[in-house]
Amino acid sequence: MSTVWTQRREDLVSDCIVSPDVFHQMVERLGEFVVPYQDVLETEAGQHHLHLYLQGLLSHLPRKNAEDIATLVDVERQVIQDFIGTVPWDHRPLITMLVAQVADQLGESDGILVFAPSSFPKRGTHSVGVKRQWCGHRGKIDNCQVGVFMGYVARHDHTLLDFRLYLPQAWARNEQRRQACHVPPEVRYQTRQAQCLEMLDAWGDQVPHGWVTGDDELGRHTEFRGNLRKRGERYVLGVPCNTTIRDLEAPLPEYGGRGRRPKAPWQSVTAWRQSLGGQKWTHLMVRDGEKGPVEIEMIKRRVQTRLERKRSGPEEWLVVTRRPLSDKRVLEGKASPGATEDDDRYRYRYYLTPTQVSGVALSEPSLRELARVIKAGACIEASFKRGKGEVGMDEYQVRTWQGWHHHIALSLLAVWFLIGETHRGQQLTPALTLPQVRYGLSLLLLAVLCPLGVDDICRRVQRQLQRNESARFYHHRTRKCIPPCTWPDESRSSQLLVTCICPVMIRWKIQQSDNSRAWFCYVIRPHSELHITISRRKSTSTPSRRLAAALTARSVRAPAPCAGAEAPRGRGHRPGA
Repeated sequence: MSTVWTQRREDLVSDCIVSPDVFHQMVERLGEFVVPYQDVLETEAGQHHLHLYLQGLLSHLPRKNAEDIATLVDVERQVIQDFIGTVPWDHRPLITMLVAQVADQLGESDGILVFAPSSFPKRGTHSVGVKRQWCGHRGKIDNCQVGVFMGYVARHDHTLLDFRLYLPQAWARNEQRRQACHVPPEVRYQTRQAQCLEMLDAWGDQVPHGWVTGDDELGRHTEFRGNLRKRGERYVLGVPCNTTIRDLEAPLPEYGGRGRRPKAPWQSVTAWRQSLGGQKWTHLMVRDGEKGPVEIEMIKRRVQTRLERKRSGPEEWLVVTRRPLSDKRVLEGKASPGATEDDDRYRYRYYLTPTQVSGVALSEPSLRELARVIKAGACIEASFKRGKGEVGMDEYQVRTWQGWHHHIALSLLAVWFLIGETHRGQQLTPALTLPQVRYGLSLLLLAVLCPLGVDDICRRVQRQLQRNESARFYHHRTRKCIPPCTWPDESRSSQLLVTCICPVMIRWKIQQSDNSRAWFCYVIRPHSELHITISRRKSTSTPSRRLAAALTARSVRAPAPCAGAEAPRGRGHRPGA
């Protein structure tokens, strides 16, 4: 036995040997990857900035927003911010190209389309679509944006395909907020279920698939399940614990000989599960996880569901899963608190799958096949983790409708490139994973975009300083006050020549020879120049430092006489605050 374990360990270690061919010319392949996407953009500037932004998303930056990316790729900050936030280029051709590539490389006849929301926590209220709503990222109701995503899960990999930003009714009806965030006029309020159906209609025929799955937020709506059946889609959808069903396989109550024959009673799925008693659950191993096999227990029953207003609904298969509370590994997708329940030992989840679609009866699905579809919910959560953890899908700093869609679309492209490079590298290094590919690529991009030269460092630092000082200048200008200079050392004083560009009122307080204090007020006219002597002194009244400035009108070259200073209003006069 020890020899077998030793041999297996050596095999695993040998799979980790990284060949230089994995990362050789990876930066060049990134340039070739973006060419088809650049071709579908209309403007030449957008084509160039698309490549730069993808490089920033795939880089080592801890915060992958427009400002940090602009600093990394050595372009002006405003250029990248305009490209992402305000320039009205259409992201949909990029998604069309992405869907075509995914269908060609990952497409399978029994692939799975997964619909799931993803939240983006926010602090303010000005970002488009932000509202206090259920935030799955934090597991509570919080201030956030919510995007509805469509993903594709195949046997070899998984990725995100398309997305919609959920616009709450309060936003859809507020014209002022819509204009502030540049929401297009044709955009109207849609439920998340309607957004999922819209994406399904757009891409369902192009992406080969055999199943559709989603969480209880979609499955709780009987109309959504009915729309999927009308479209001929076979689904596995989560449902809440209070879903009402009738067990069609349970023994019927005894017939009394009069009236209608009795049927099985209506009951919640929780009450039905508790009534199972000692019935046997089927034990399945779903996949081989990092900490050992991931296992699940399942039971299936043919039931009749209920529609709104207590109407009898169609026949469906009820699937119940349970896993030990001690098993913290992710197998199923995230669900709202009302879709899971625990007892002393297990955690339970409930799903529904149809018995017929479009009037055509379906064969009974096996529990192993149902487990594969249920596992797709965890795959889409892994896709969110890839996007937010590796390419900064949630690190945008934009408020507009276009900015959010632009950033998310480019994030999906960046993840798709990493998936392709991971598949290529695994042929040489079987143990290679996507995070390691992104790490290696970030080092290559760092060497390309940030050459270690003093001149380059000085240029980048100078750009940052100019950006900071420009911002400081315009903040002071909006308040009609002159920005102060850089303070000298405490032991020195400095002379500063100031040109007034707008009328400025200057107040200061001096201490006279008789220890009385007097306030002076001068109004400085436009285009006047002053020589200002600035010094630092320690304050005896408070521990904080105060600045005492003595302003003296010296030689003046401006047309205004006496440095543009009017006569003081008089000693002892203190202007109002």
